[in-house]
Amino acid sequence: MSPALVQTVDIAKEFSSVRVLHGISVEVRTGEILGIIGENGAGKSTLIKILSGIYTPTEGRVLVDGREVDIRTPEDAKRLGIRLIPQEFNLVADLNVYENVFLGNELRGRAGLLDRKQMIRRTAEVLASLEVQVDPLARIDSLNVAQKQMVEIAKALAFDARLLIMDEPTTVLTRREIDLLFQRMRGLQARGVTLIYISHKLREVREICDRVLVLRDGAFICLEEADALPVDEMARRMVGRELSQVFPPKRTADGEVALRVEGLTVPGVIEDVSFELRRGEILGFAGLGGSGRTEVAETILGVRRATRGRILVDGKPVALRGPPDAVRAGIGYLSEDRQGSGILTQHELVKNVTLVSLGKYLRGLIDRRRERAAAEAYVHRFSIRASGIDTRLEFLSGGNQQKVSLAKSLDAEPRILIVDEPTRGIDVAAKRDIYRFVHELAARGISCIFISSELEEVIGMCSRVLVMRGGRLVGQVEGEHITEEEIMFFATGVKGEA
Repeated sequence: MSPALVQTVDIAKEFSSVRVLHGISVEVRTGEILGIIGENGAGKSTLIKILSGIYTPTEGRVLVDGREVDIRTPEDAKRLGIRLIPQEFNLVADLNVYENVFLGNELRGRAGLLDRKQMIRRTAEVLASLEVQVDPLARIDSLNVAQKQMVEIAKALAFDARLLIMDEPTTVLTRREIDLLFQRMRGLQARGVTLIYISHKLREVREICDRVLVLRDGAFICLEEADALPVDEMARRMVGRELSQVFPPKRTADGEVALRVEGLTVPGVIEDVSFELRRGEILGFAGLGGSGRTEVAETILGVRRATRGRILVDGKPVALRGPPDAVRAGIGYLSEDRQGSGILTQHELVKNVTLVSLGKYLRGLIDRRRERAAAEAYVHRFSIRASGIDTRLEFLSGGNQQKVSLAKSLDAEPRILIVDEPTRGIDVAAKRDIYRFVHELAARGISCIFISSELEEVIGMCSRVLVMRGGRLVGQVEGEHITEEEIMFFATGVKGEA
């Protein structure tokens, strides 16, 4: 058995006298891949933020190599070789790869000037060690999601990380990209790097991890060998109860057309996209990363300007020059990037709920009583876990943030709702809640476009699925033909364009 690299002893954490972590004691062995799982709000993020110096514990101790250490800042953690790769990318889009790798830790020559040659050389070496073909001089905004993930890892390895903490690293990766990431993780492990892997994708946890730590409501539940925990047992220990059917019964919709898209084109992005969405339908959009699914949604919303095509809502052409026009036309949107464009984490829950719909509450001045009543209703309806509606969203778990983002989209009372990666980075119980909410909306006559990289949920939720590849719609599957194999035939080009 390998010795412990990091050990926590009775670690506890409180926010505003509310205890969110209860006496966690765990050893992380040198050279292992330790999985941490639990529902949103279970304490996973709090624990890793303590290890990485973002939070300081209210009680307890942290030991590295058997010696007690005081980790009060991220810099303290980095000096100990502990690096965190956050769930949301922490990269500057308009800087080069090497500039991001050394941001805040720039190398300088004798005259104090930046040693760009040395930083470029070192970045190239780290990327080569990860078998990543990315130019150190490339701008971050030119990279795909998988490449950005590798740059985040390179940032950690450029400074001799001993413990690499990966928070939901596969949420936006394709299966092929996940396989490549796992190969590189095993390569790091073989070089003696210790990894903590946090994910809600339980099959992946079982595949890549040596041991699995389960947390529930801030408390330690178990620490077991991954091989000894089947996926359904992991889920049961996470939630403390048996999970009933994850997906609600499928809906079929044969009513009038709520949304018609005709020949929608954005040069170099999407080409000649046409489809219909019926009243109360849940229409799936599938495809590999970069296939154009999100770009279709952004064009409908007016975020991207189409050069050709038209959009009809309830049979009437609409000119959508931006999101405000889409809201007025009755179109709502749940963004795939909740922290980037879905919510404001530094603001209170109540203010996030009414971000889009604030005009509803104007009576000369904002009617704060009605606004707060609406927020309270969503907290109850969606079972949002928060100490109150004045809680800032940065203190909520990812799943609860997602529910607030959905509440914000719904408070504008859309007739058409586009949900993009609605379950990204949330646990199995919160996923089930989201599925149920979407199903209930459709039952009330709201038409839904359901975009997801998770084929399992597209298959489980949708009675009709459109498949995209290279910015074009290439296939449609319905009924019993909605299978992973059939969708992938279209997504990979095995079957031709429809």
